[in-house]
Amino acid sequence: MEFTEEQNMLRDTIRKLCREKVAARAVEADESGEYPWDIHRVFVENGLFKIRVPAEYGGVPMDAASVCIVVEEIARADGGSAITIVHHLAGLGCFLEGASAEQRGRCLPRVGRGDYLVGFALTEPGAGSDAFALGTRAVPSADRDGYVLNGRKCFISNAGLTDLYVIFATLDPSRRREGVTAFLVEKDTAGFSVGKAERKMGLRTSPTRDLLFEDMWLPVENRLGQEGKGWEIVLRSLTDTRVLIAAMSLGIAEAALEAAVRYAREREQFGRAIASFQGVSFMLADMAIQVECARALIGQLTSSMDRGQRNQPYLASVAKCFSSDMAMKVTTDAVQVLGGYGYTRDYPVEKMMRDAKATQIIEGTNQIQRVQIARNLLKMY
Repeated sequence: MEFTEEQNMLRDTIRKLCREKVAARAVEADESGEYPWDIHRVFVENGLFKIRVPAEYGGVPMDAASVCIVVEEIARADGGSAITIVHHLAGLGCFLEGASAEQRGRCLPRVGRGDYLVGFALTEPGAGSDAFALGTRAVPSADRDGYVLNGRKCFISNAGLTDLYVIFATLDPSRRREGVTAFLVEKDTAGFSVGKAERKMGLRTSPTRDLLFEDMWLPVENRLGQEGKGWEIVLRSLTDTRVLIAAMSLGIAEAALEAAVRYAREREQFGRAIASFQGVSFMLADMAIQVECARALIGQLTSSMDRGQRNQPYLASVAKCFSSDMAMKVTTDAVQVLGGYGYTRDYPVEKMMRDAKATQIIEGTNQIQRVQIARNLLKMY
């Protein structure tokens, strides 16, 4: 896929911004596990939380390829900062899929300011890959036009940072898919609270917490879409969110490949650079092949999305699964190329490997992606 002049300028701008403002600071934030508010302010000042918001609400509309360029370049500098943007965009995508004109007018101007984050919450302790097994219950209020929600969400990225959550609850667990309904929850809603931060292997600059709902009342105006149609909102937004994880995976892998090549050219053994040894050079070549294959897949998917072919669960699953598996392999090989140094925190590749692991899990595990791919194959042939 060839990029336009504007897209190449966008890539150069975001890459320069992230190298100067994100990369070095992200290492410190990873060590402490604290959210880097200085990086957050950089994103706000440069309008990165406004992308995909319609222009009439103060946003910065972008096509799918351009959004992936932004995510990829942020991920080259820091996976944790990338997932902060990705999850905001995923929540915004769910909102845009289901919001009424009134809800758009009420919420989007705030997102268009650039400092208002949207998130979504589906996963629960008993509902991960089996997303229909929701325990969070929405009961129509007997005396007011609205719903009372009780339950718990877990592993929610940006929890505590997010201003507006798209959450999914069930009206009746026995109805499975037909019971799933989406709601809008603002962070200061009575009965809503955020749990403690998880201690994670990677993506440590991004907070991950539980969301708790205790007799939380929501007016009917906060229902997103129709009753029992929440899963349709999820399905319509899956292509968007999975291509974002693919782009994030690509960025992490590119950074690892760059670090491995640089090290292999400088590190000498037996009187010459280790890059001159076939065992190492072939590893680097295989890493590059996988990176370019992921880039081609993402390009094919975003190109078709920008032509209006948005609902492509098959190719989205292929791109997400391949790219995240690729990122795990490439970062692991980068650690191997650096040897003992790769295993230390003095070099960046061990952090990249930790960050890459999460991409195989979030937005649907790669085992679930393979289930989806196989199902689509059986329908296609």
